[in-house]
Amino acid sequence: METFDTIDAKILRELQQDASISLDQLGERVALSRNACWRRVRALEEAGVIKGRVALIDPAAVGLGLMVFMEIRTHSHDPDWQRTFNRATQTIPGILSVYRMTGDLDYLIRARVADMAGYDALYQQLIAQVPIADVAASFVMEEIKDSTALPL
Repeated sequence: METFDTIDAKILRELQQDASISLDQLGERVALSRNACWRRVRALEEAGVIKGRVALIDPAAVGLGLMVFMEIRTHSHDPDWQRTFNRATQTIPGILSVYRMTGDLDYLIRARVADMAGYDALYQQLIAQVPIADVAASFVMEEIKDSTALPL
């Protein structure tokens, strides 16, 4: 998007808090008419600034109360291994985020599972699909802050 102004930032802040807000309410909050607000939201979507709209679900309410961070180290950095790893992590339910890292750690995975047995099943699925040199897991005991909102 070529121009991104303070009104766009206000719109995005509001939508990050509640994407189900009506255009009338959104317009009131950012001081635009309904139509002007709709045009801006549509432009933000077309530019790829707004990638989608989702419902945020309480993980514990759907039986996925355990969050795990998996630290992945590999001996292979060739393109075939990376494609296999990327494909595997895209298809395994429970894996929420995958990051390629700098430093000693190669990849960091954030996943949600029901319990330790659920983690073991996820782990077994991953290592069955792609060879990994080392996996270390850390389990979240308390979520102090978990936000999807970007600081605009």
